Amino acid sequence: MTKTQSNNDTQLRQWAMLRHIPQHPRQVSARELTERLRSEGFEISKRTVERDLVSSSAIFPLVSNERSIPYGWSWSKDAEAFALPTMSPLQALTLELAHDHLATLLPASLLDTLAPYFKCAEGVLSSGDGVKKLANWREKVAIVPSNQPLLPPNCAEDAIAAVHSALLSEQQLEINYTYREHSETKTYPVHPLGLVQRGAVTYLIVTMYDYADIRMLALHRITNAKVLDSPSKIPDGFNLAQYVNQGALGFEENGLIKLVVRLTSASAEHLWETPLSLDQEIEPDTSGWVRMQATVPDTAQLRWWLRGFGSEVEVLEPTAIREEFALLSASMNNIYHP
Repeated sequence: MTKTQSNNDTQLRQWAMLRHIPQHPRQVSARELTERLRSEGFEISKRTVERDLVSSSAIFPLVSNERSIPYGWSWSKDAEAFALPTMSPLQALTLELAHDHLATLLPASLLDTLAPYFKCAEGVLSSGDGVKKLANWREKVAIVPSNQPLLPPNCAEDAIAAVHSALLSEQQLEINYTYREHSETKTYPVHPLGLVQRGAVTYLIVTMYDYADIRMLALHRITNAKVLDSPSKIPDGFNLAQYVNQGALGFEENGLIKLVVRLTSASAEHLWETPLSLDQEIEPDTSGWVRMQATVPDTAQLRWWLRGFGSEVEVLEPTAIREEFALLSASMNNIYHP
């Protein structure tokens, strides 16, 4: 560790310590301060805290109660209150993780506002050996997608900034949108309702013109966006969380169905711990197979999930989905065995 890192580490630790010292007549012991600093991510001993208290008392109006053991420390009763510019290692780690995983969902203007805090967090976590273990936490955790990872599409930064601004201010947007089916770009006035990230793609939830039906627009297909002066009209009772929970991100929900399937025992193993629904039931079937039934939304996402099991699943009910998979099986057989 360099001398600069050592000095930064000591300064951050002492600032954090001073924040935990109460005003007289309340007091705190060196042991209590050590426990609080450790809970914030500082690798520190009680002896080091005691040395910090003694050295800080030569600069700041700190007093110790030496009439009993352990000694109690406090700010002098006539000490003026002031704010200490500090960020604990735990707070710094939280900010770093938030930046890693939420950057695509946070408004661009908010990211710009938070930039000094992200920079401060980076500095705290690189300050020295006293926070090294906590700083290394990012190297000990990872998020692995449950499906095949895809590279995120390119998005127009100016358009994203306009979308974020309109959502924050609840203003209408005028967007240029290119549909996947053709290269023609159309211009629409939209009422933005929220952003939802699904895998590598982020969707803008909107209504268009004065229509009440809710639409999902892929953010990367918005080539240009302009915030309008008119306020956005939010449908009565609209709630983004409810909209998502109702299966909207399966792209189209056709109500609830009773799904009954046969699965190999190995394929069904994870369903004991992560069930499809609250009413899921699994019972033995033929050797090496189980029968599972659950009430689930009828969505395209459900079909993608079932297809992922390949030959280790047989759809029994509903009849319509069973017939879909029978046709799919025949089609695949014709591809591999023309």
